[in-house]
Amino acid sequence: MIYFVSIKIIKMKKSLILNGLLMLTFWCNAQNAEPNLKAARKAIEASNEIYADLANKNDGSILSRYTDDACLFPPNTAPVCGSEQIASFFKSGPKVHVKFIIQHLYGDGKTSVTEESFYEMTDLEGKKLDDGKVIVIWKNTKDGWKMYRDMFSSNHPAK
Repeated sequence: MIYFVSIKIIKMKKSLILNGLLMLTFWCNAQNAEPNLKAARKAIEASNEIYADLANKNDGSILSRYTDDACLFPPNTAPVCGSEQIASFFKSGPKVHVKFIIQHLYGDGKTSVTEESFYEMTDLEGKKLDDGKVIVIWKNTKDGWKMYRDMFSSNHPAK
């Protein structure tokens, strides 16, 4: 009987130690991710700030925000993938101002981040045109944070 109790105590100690080490590992990873997410957020906010200005130029400079293998997923249409198609998509669009309000960022902050945002779109005179939501998967490339997948949709019914 004493033998079985001793084995149970040893197993409990091992379990407690293992659980403690796992908790410490998760805590350390969480502490390391926080500065990475803050840095990623700063870069994404800066990119979002100039996004519409780049698109309005109609010179392809908007492509500097996207990876070479990026895809847009606009509402009510097929995906738009690759630099050529993305450039064409923006050339056919109206000139607008867009404000993005980041709600959440998910990811490790090192290699990739998913952005969940709301947007407000106005014409160049400030008249509200639309508002909606955005999900963007960002990749950290040798040239900084770039959009890999960009999905957006209006909060209003299609016209």
